[in-house]
Amino acid sequence: MNPCCRLPGNNKGPRKRGLFVAEAPSAPTRRACLSLLASGLWAASSGAHASSFEDFFRAIAADNPQTLQALANRGFDLNTRNELLEPPLVIALRLDALKVVDFLLTRPDVDVEARNAKDESPLMIAALKGRLAQCEALIKRKAHVNKTGWTPLHYAATHPGEGAPALVKLMLDHHAYIDAASPNGSTPLMLAAMYGNRQVVAQLLDAGADATLKNEQGLTALGFAHRAGRPAEADRIAQHIRGSAPKGRW
Repeated sequence: MNPCCRLPGNNKGPRKRGLFVAEAPSAPTRRACLSLLASGLWAASSGAHASSFEDFFRAIAADNPQTLQALANRGFDLNTRNELLEPPLVIALRLDALKVVDFLLTRPDVDVEARNAKDESPLMIAALKGRLAQCEALIKRKAHVNKTGWTPLHYAATHPGEGAPALVKLMLDHHAYIDAASPNGSTPLMLAAMYGNRQVVAQLLDAGADATLKNEQGLTALGFAHRAGRPAEADRIAQHIRGSAPKGRW
């Protein structure tokens, strides 16, 4: 019989060792045996979980949705965050792992509003990257277009590519607040004036953006355009301001 499983009460008494009488070590109890067994199972389970954790993030980086599906079939939580507390959708969008993004968006258990430590949502990262199809899918899944602080419209307005006007239109069509203020008071128009596609400046102005607002540094959208050395955007904003000024009367 395995000594680990010997029941108590089988000891024959003390054994003589030279001049001393030593008690025979007592056999482990049934509870101790079960505890050891449970510890072994826990260690095996812990190792399997660690392996699944690593496999999950390797699959995201490799844009491999098949591995994610296999992990989900085994009960792995597709909302698991990495060591930096980044949610999977944000990671996949940041890495341009679009097959993984599209797979995660088909899963009703995936949280489309899970944000990173900077309060960036998946919709914000998709807008920043110019991913119109993924923005549409996120909004269809009820991702928030409006939020406090930086918003998806801020991020869409900074995109310099040709697809930026479509991104901005998508946000506005879903009731994005056009003059949303970032933590330092900057608006989407200010960011478009400094970083974005030239058409987006005109698009936001035509949609009613307020060109006279100032951020905490006292800069307006016109100031952003001048600071960035973008004379065309500055002229368009200045023209809008002149056209919006009240007409004097004699």
